[in-house]
Amino acid sequence: MAENNAPAAKKRKRVLSLRAKNALKGLVFVTPFIIGLIAFFIYPIFFSLRISIAETVEIIGMKLKGITFYQYKRAFVEDVDFVPTFIDTVKYTLTTFPLTIILSLIIAILLNKEIKGRGLFRVIFFIPFLLGSGEIMRQLLNQGVDRAVLNIADGRIIPYNVLSYFGTTIVDVVQGLFGTLVTVLWRSGVQILLFLAGLQSISPALYEAARIDGATEWELFWKVTIPMISPMMLLTLVYTIVDSFTSIDNKLLAYIKTYGFANAEFSYASALGWIYFVFIGLLVAIIFGIMKKYMHTSEVEEVRKRERKHRVITIEKARRTTY
Repeated sequence: MAENNAPAAKKRKRVLSLRAKNALKGLVFVTPFIIGLIAFFIYPIFFSLRISIAETVEIIGMKLKGITFYQYKRAFVEDVDFVPTFIDTVKYTLTTFPLTIILSLIIAILLNKEIKGRGLFRVIFFIPFLLGSGEIMRQLLNQGVDRAVLNIADGRIIPYNVLSYFGTTIVDVVQGLFGTLVTVLWRSGVQILLFLAGLQSISPALYEAARIDGATEWELFWKVTIPMISPMMLLTLVYTIVDSFTSIDNKLLAYIKTYGFANAEFSYASALGWIYFVFIGLLVAIIFGIMKKYMHTSEVEEVRKRERKHRVITIEKARRTTY
C-alpha cells in the first residue's frame, strides 16, 4: 500500500496551484519585454558607462582600452561651453516645469466639470501632444510657430499704441513668455489625462461631506482634491521632469549629440550624458523625498500603520515590565 501511494504523492506534488499557473502565464507574456529591456536598455546603459571611462576607443569594432575619469574632469575644467549650457537648460526647464503642472491641473479640473462637449475638449487638448512631438516639433519651433500663435508684435492682441510705450525689450520679454506658454500647452496632454484620472477617482461623497461641514471651494481644493490626487501628482511630477529634460529643443542634448555623432567623441559624449543623467536622477529623488511626506494613503494602509505602531508600543511595554 505504501508503494502504491508513493507515485500518487509524486503526481500531486507536480500539479501547479492556481497562483503558480497565473504567475507562469504572466511570465510568458512579460518575457518579450524583459528580453527587450536587457538587449535595448540595460546593455546600452552599461556600455555607455564603460565608454565614458575608457582611456581609448577604437571606432572600428568599438574596442575599449583602459580606465580613466579624464572625460568627467574635462567637462567641468576644460570645456568652457558645457557648464553655461547646462545651467541655461536647467533654468529653462525649472521655469517651464511648474507652469506645466499648474496649467495641466487647472485644465484637468475644468474638463472634469459637467460641461457640454467635455470629450471633444479632452481630445483637442491631447491632439497637440500627438502631432507636436519629435521631428515635427523641431520643425515647428524652428519656424517660430510658438511665437506666432500668440504674437503681440502684430498688434492683434495689444494695440500698437500701447506697445510703443513699453519698448522693444518689454515686448520681447512678453513675447517670450507667450511662446513658452504655447509650448507648455502643446506638451501638457499627458499631464492633463493623468490629473483627470486622479480627479475621477475621488469619491463624490467626500465633497458632499465636506460641503455639509461648511467647507468652501478653496478649502475643498486644498483639503480634499490635492491630498486625494497626491499619488497621481507624484507620477505627473516625475513624468514632467523627465519629459522636460529630454525635450526635442533641449540645448544640452543637442550639445551632447554634436560631440557624439558629429565629432565622433564617444567617450566625452557618454560622460556628458551620464552627468546629465545623474543630475536628473538626484532631482527625481529629491521630489520623491519631498512628496513622501504629503502622500495620501488608503484607509487599509492607515489601519496597517496604526496596527504596527500599536504592536511596537505593546512590545516596548512588555520589555519594560520584564526588566
